[in-house]
Amino acid sequence: MSGLRVLVGCKRVIDYAVKIRVRPDSLGVVTDGVKHSMIPFDENAIEEAVRMKQKKIVKEIVVASCGPAQSQETIRTALAMGADRGIHVEVPAGTDANLQPLAVAKIFSKLVEKEKPDLVILGKQAIDDDANQTTQLLAGMLDWPQGTMASVVAAKDGNLTITREIDGGLEDISVSLPAVISADLRLNEPRYATLPNIMKAKKKKIEKLDPEKLGVDITPRLKILNVVDPPVRQAGDKVPDVTTLMEKLAEKGHL
Repeated sequence: MSGLRVLVGCKRVIDYAVKIRVRPDSLGVVTDGVKHSMIPFDENAIEEAVRMKQKKIVKEIVVASCGPAQSQETIRTALAMGADRGIHVEVPAGTDANLQPLAVAKIFSKLVEKEKPDLVILGKQAIDDDANQTTQLLAGMLDWPQGTMASVVAAKDGNLTITREIDGGLEDISVSLPAVISADLRLNEPRYATLPNIMKAKKKKIEKLDPEKLGVDITPRLKILNVVDPPVRQAGDKVPDVTTLMEKLAEKGHL
């Protein structure tokens, strides 16, 4: 197996280390003036594609992102990690928070028609909506086999052998190409982009598209009614013995 073309997705989200604040209108979270970065799972997806290229399995890595103009920064990070070129499907700032998995899957299905990849690798889920839906929806639209939540990917006899993390442990499956894969955190450890590669990434091509040009309707199907902060955790009580503990639990209706 060699000479594959891979399409990899990356999404710009609020950085995982940022403390999230709910907007005054309770319809979302504050994004202005907040640090953003690539989804960690997407970093694993890009890293896996780069490693496959280093093994001569892959010949070209195309990275795509859907979002506002700032998403180009995320694409540049992916290019610095080793992707060859980028595609930015621009969505007006302020509306990207309503870009839902169904619309993203439709956009990627159009990109697959355009780029003709042999393999699509996505992060298993975003860390803003935690939907974990895009990979499955895309595989269904394309009628391609899927390997979700992959912790190991290996090329064997013209197919890909994938180890999946499931509730009961690990599951090994074999998929034929073309296929769609979603990356889990244990798939690999993403590399840091070096300064020389960051400079090289500035010269790599990023093609700009928009959903309308691709013929995709991104109108939200779901409506957010209310967003609230989680309840503040109450301080615990210390008890002298087990008997008192049982009495306290009974008082609070836990027994």
